[in-house]
Amino acid sequence: MPCRRIAALALSLLVPAAAFAHAVVYPKTSTTGAYERYVLRVPNERGSATTKIEIRFPAAAEVISFADVTGWTVAPVLDSAQRIVGATWTGTLPPERFVELPFIAVNPKTATQLVWPVIQSYANGERVEWTGSPDSKAPASTTDVGASAASSGGRTATVVAFAALGLALVALGRSLRPASPGTRG
Repeated sequence: MPCRRIAALALSLLVPAAAFAHAVVYPKTSTTGAYERYVLRVPNERGSATTKIEIRFPAAAEVISFADVTGWTVAPVLDSAQRIVGATWTGTLPPERFVELPFIAVNPKTATQLVWPVIQSYANGERVEWTGSPDSKAPASTTDVGASAASSGGRTATVVAFAALGLALVALGRSLRPASPGTRG
């Protein structure tokens, strides 16, 4: 197992950082039916300021609100049923900086992969469409939504936490108990 970790670390050092410089929605995994706080992180690796960021939301996810981001204005894109299907943020992102654009969405009740296509526009008129397949030069970000082992792991963590609390209270009680007369030295 340690050899795999060393190999993974070595590989990550060999891959240029530019390969990771694209619009990404976090978290990369989530739970079915969850109200999730997603964050669209967009870096500016060009020589011109980013001035507009557009995203189309997957039909399976129901976006319900946005956070305010200093220096950026968000305009939700609605369909004919007034459902939020996308958003456009406008502002100024200088070169060699990034911005995080948070929003809340309700995940679908069934396992799926959410695809988040993003278009990044620059002050010089250039546009980058982060809409491709995972192995492309401009991949769309994805989030895997499923019945999470973390949810059952969360219950296990709670049981372990209560057990630890119980043991701590027993130890505290024993340490505060007066010593019996025969044990003084």
